[in-house]
Amino acid sequence: MPQEELRIGVFICECGTNIAGSVDVDEVVEKAKGLKDVVYAVKNRYMCSEPGQAEIKKAITQKKLNRVVVAACSPRMHESTFRNCVKSVGLNRYLVDMANIREHCSWVHMADRAQATNKAFDIVKAYVARARFLEPQEEREIPVTKAALVIGGGVAGMQAALDLADSGVKVYLVEKEPALGGLMAQLAKTYPTMDCAI
Repeated sequence: MPQEELRIGVFICECGTNIAGSVDVDEVVEKAKGLKDVVYAVKNRYMCSEPGQAEIKKAITQKKLNRVVVAACSPRMHESTFRNCVKSVGLNRYLVDMANIREHCSWVHMADRAQATNKAFDIVKAYVARARFLEPQEEREIPVTKAALVIGGGVAGMQAALDLADSGVKVYLVEKEPALGGLMAQLAKTYPTMDCAI
């Protein structure tokens, strides 16, 4: 089976001045256009915004992109945003990757624009290389039995079992001793009320 032709799109976010304040984004875009398999590269003031996502969707459709690299902030913030974005136009959500050029680059090289720009391009170049190996993935749903096994019938085990049962989970409580209570059952009285422990 012949391998598909790679058509990678690179989308670089300025993140207001968070990235553009330290990195020459235009230079990074121009250099990215020269990378192997990159057929489209562009910048946007806020790539995560509706207009930024619309630009990604339009490019996927018009340029027939089959891999997407977004150079922006941490994937912890917007990876799901961009995965949902590409999925909405028919591209598998796992064919997009995020290169962090904000926390890993612009914020740590604020005093040296040339160094920040060079490092941002190196990061983009690395993620373009990585994008070549992205493969479509399918998520599967596995049925889960809504039940829990609590081992130990001491105070903590009994409380865990009660909390689970109160939230609608079927609970199996296992205790090796003949009676529940654990160490608590061995005490005659409890402080500060001096009530019976059992």
